[in-house]
Amino acid sequence: MKRSSSFSKIKKIDLHKFVPRTAQKGTSPGTVEYIGKPRQETVGINIIEYDDATVTEKKLSSPADLANEINTAGLKWIQVSGVHDTEFLNSLGNLFELNALDMEAIANTTQRPIMIERDHYIFIVLKAVQLETNTNEVIIEQVSMILGDRYVISFHETTPSLFEPLRNRILTAKDRIHRFSSDYLLFALCDVIIDLYFGLLENMGETIEDTEDELILSPVNVNQEAIYKLKRRLVYAKRMIWPTREVITALQITGHDLIKKETKIYFRDIYDHTVQIIESLDSLHEVTSGMMDLYMSAVSNRMNEIMKVLTIFSALFIPITFLAGVYGMNFKVLPETGWKYGYLGFWVVVILISICMLFYFKRKKWF
Repeated sequence: MKRSSSFSKIKKIDLHKFVPRTAQKGTSPGTVEYIGKPRQETVGINIIEYDDATVTEKKLSSPADLANEINTAGLKWIQVSGVHDTEFLNSLGNLFELNALDMEAIANTTQRPIMIERDHYIFIVLKAVQLETNTNEVIIEQVSMILGDRYVISFHETTPSLFEPLRNRILTAKDRIHRFSSDYLLFALCDVIIDLYFGLLENMGETIEDTEDELILSPVNVNQEAIYKLKRRLVYAKRMIWPTREVITALQITGHDLIKKETKIYFRDIYDHTVQIIESLDSLHEVTSGMMDLYMSAVSNRMNEIMKVLTIFSALFIPITFLAGVYGMNFKVLPETGWKYGYLGFWVVVILISICMLFYFKRKKWF
């Protein structure tokens, strides 16, 4: 079957992100073990410290360097690029007195989005989605965040390029974020991640529209695999966004001292965004289900048309075959066998029968 043009827009997705995995058998709970794609990059730390008047940015290479920075007065956004170095993560966890189970979840890139409250911090895991501009491939990255007093730590599998606009806003020192505490910085990070879902949703909507147009114009040329890939991508998106809504709800209603009352209104805003995204996903899922029904109906109708044509041809040849069989019998005496115009008469009868049958089929609107 011909592959549709919209099929090229539906690339693969990181399936390993949706297959939960745990540490090896026999490992005690709280053991930090990296679970994800093999990586060789060096883990690094980028720290942005700011207050109402100033902002500074530093790149550090080890948790020991960070130990000299955490006691300063400014609010800090600590970006950790890479979660595959477990020794590095353990040192960082010891420095901030993080729970071993939370460190285990940070190193597990198949972790479901969650929010856990601890005594002196809040632990959050979300899934960030990016679309490759050239290949249109969906890339899913786990982002783990620690909200503490005057600091936010964000853990990224790779370089956190998706947060570059937020970083620029902070460095320009012209954004309202400088007037708020660390819980607003956490909101800003969550807002960036959820806004990326709108980009994925827009891409899927455009692809579905293109496929639907092709399906209407030429149903048989639409590839069934393309529709299945669309449905599968919608399922994966929903599996990310449903627990994300639970996380935002928990942040909105929490009584933890780190989330201030005046900041909860902002979490309410991104909660509304998650609801809107889920509603749109449900609508797109219904559309793709209808597309599959339409595709199967079109294929069935096409098959019926083919069978109808073949049946008409078969019906035309049934009386002709009968006549040919009668006059092909090996009897010495057959009527009309000695007639001079017997052969011509045979063809005249055949043509008249064919015309009459076609006229009858047409009158019955069988074709």
